[in-house]
Amino acid sequence: MSKISQEDPGDVGEDLDAGPMDKEIQEEAEGSPAPHDESPEAKIADLEHKLADMNDQFLRKAADFENFRKRMTRERQELVDFANQNLLLDLLPVIDDFERAIKSAETSKDFASFFEGIKMIEKLLIGDLENKWGLKRFDSAGEPFDPNRHEALQMEKSPEVSEALVSDDFVKGYFLKDRVLRFAKVKVLMPEDKAPMTE
Repeated sequence: MSKISQEDPGDVGEDLDAGPMDKEIQEEAEGSPAPHDESPEAKIADLEHKLADMNDQFLRKAADFENFRKRMTRERQELVDFANQNLLLDLLPVIDDFERAIKSAETSKDFASFFEGIKMIEKLLIGDLENKWGLKRFDSAGEPFDPNRHEALQMEKSPEVSEALVSDDFVKGYFLKDRVLRFAKVKVLMPEDKAPMTE
C-alpha cells in the first residue's frame, strides 16, 4: 500500500506566479498618475499667465519696431544731409582755382591772363559737372521756341520768321541727365499776323 505524501497547505500557491492581468493592474495602480481634473480657477490662472507672456512679447516687438523706425528716420536724414558731399568735394578745387586767380590778378594786374584763367576755370567746372554728375548746359539762340525747355521773358514780332524762334539766350538752360533742371530764359521772335483774308 503506497503512502500518499501530504503537503502543508500553507505552502500551496507560494510557487504560483500572479497572472498577467494581475500584473498590469498592479503596475497601473503603482506608476500611473491619477487623472488630472483641472478646476476653472486653475484654467483661468493658466490663461492669465499665457496672456501675460503674449503681452510681454507684443511690447518687446513694439519696442523693437519703434527703435527700427527711429534708426531708419535718422539714417534717412543723414542721407539727405550728406547726399551732396561728393558734389561739394568736386567743387572745392574750383573754389581754390578762383582764389588763386583773384590773388594773381591782385598782384599782376594782367587782365588778359585773369580773363583766360576765369574761362579755363569755367570750362573745367562745366566739364566736371557734365562728366561726373550729368549736368549739361544747352544753347537756345536760333532754336525754335520750346515751352518744355524755354521761358519767354520777351516776345517780339518779326517778318523774318515763320514760327516762334529764340533770338537771345538771357540765361542758359540746363539738363540733369535727360530732364530739364532749369529752363532757359529767352527772347522770342514771333511771326507777324497774316493780313485778314478779304473776299
